[in-house]
Amino acid sequence: MSRKQLHHLPGDRSADARAVPPDDTGCTILHVDMDAFYAAVELLRYPELKGTPVVVSGGGTRGVVLSATYEARAFGIHSAMPATRAQRLCPGATFLTPHHRDYSRVSAGIMEIFRSITPHVEPLSLDEAFLDISGAVRRLGSPRVIGELIRTRVADEQSITCSVGVATTKFVAKLGSNCCKPDGLIVIPADGVVEFLHPLPVGALWGVGEKTEESLHRLGLMTVADIAHTPVSTLERALGVASGRHLAALAWGKDERVVVSDEPEKSVGAEETFAADIDDPDIIRRELLRLCERTATRVRAQQAVGRTISIKVRFADFTTITRSRTLPEPTDVAQEIYTTARRLYDALGLDRARIRLVGVRVEGLLDSASVARQLALDDRPQGRREAEQAMDRAAARFGSGVVRPASLVQESDDER
Repeated sequence: MSRKQLHHLPGDRSADARAVPPDDTGCTILHVDMDAFYAAVELLRYPELKGTPVVVSGGGTRGVVLSATYEARAFGIHSAMPATRAQRLCPGATFLTPHHRDYSRVSAGIMEIFRSITPHVEPLSLDEAFLDISGAVRRLGSPRVIGELIRTRVADEQSITCSVGVATTKFVAKLGSNCCKPDGLIVIPADGVVEFLHPLPVGALWGVGEKTEESLHRLGLMTVADIAHTPVSTLERALGVASGRHLAALAWGKDERVVVSDEPEKSVGAEETFAADIDDPDIIRRELLRLCERTATRVRAQQAVGRTISIKVRFADFTTITRSRTLPEPTDVAQEIYTTARRLYDALGLDRARIRLVGVRVEGLLDSASVARQLALDDRPQGRREAEQAMDRAAARFGSGVVRPASLVQESDDER
């Protein structure tokens, strides 16, 4: 699959600009949008149609276009167009009926990828979502790196492509993902927002429909820059107070909305896709331990505990299996989670099986304050849980990974 990257503002063609990625500091809002989602999923069923004009229509040639490949879009075909018109525009296109269960299945996999990156995910539809990655930067890297990670995982795990807008606000991130389609990524730095926005047509602004666009055109306002340099009072008189102020703010890239998760998390997990397939059980077990440490830290950060531990294993041929076990008492302790996860893994008997991905999840989360914790007779008052809480405090002060299990410490040759 192609890997288009637009790290710079449209129109920036200087050699220096191409060589140095823009500053993505503070660009912790991502908008991720699948490319021609329904059509892309259909091509998984009909791979022989890749590279050809394909139209997905709810009623065959009698319905409306739900999605079209980019080869079909080159003929002017777009969503919501009558299928009969699409057929006239491109008589050679293949028309397919939709398979909604497939779309839901792939969408669930995509959202699972998003939530393994951050719990702050706001789905807009089956194929797009906002992500607030501010809490993932220390663990996974810069916003641009996280955006590339998401693109790679979606391509590897779901065999479709997506485009990612990386910005400081939801509005700008969504515009970014749209302008770098298909299969692209764009970083819009905080100091480049105005330069990015102002050349765009007024119709690009959030909330500008057909009627509002006509009203703006009657005022002679054709671009976002025109709106930005129009007195707010003029916009209020023409569009109403609320709409006028809203568009004036957007024209300068101001958007106070935050990413709102669709529902409280009922589970927390982490997973890892290996750079190459792994067949060494010891490496798999060490990765399970690492994932359990990461998961337990996130559970404690939410002041939660959970009783059900599950693992996910994906093989080289993309076959995926899951196994779970419910504990007698809820936990937020990495060692307890790992003990269960390792038993689940060992019970699979996967000696020398080639594994592509492993994951760990704690499910059925409860507020830890509402759960009465009872010590077993042989438990010490200060035990493993308190030790891991101390590790959390050390990580908050000195950075993640400063304290970790000995088996996860990889010394360099000099340190040895």
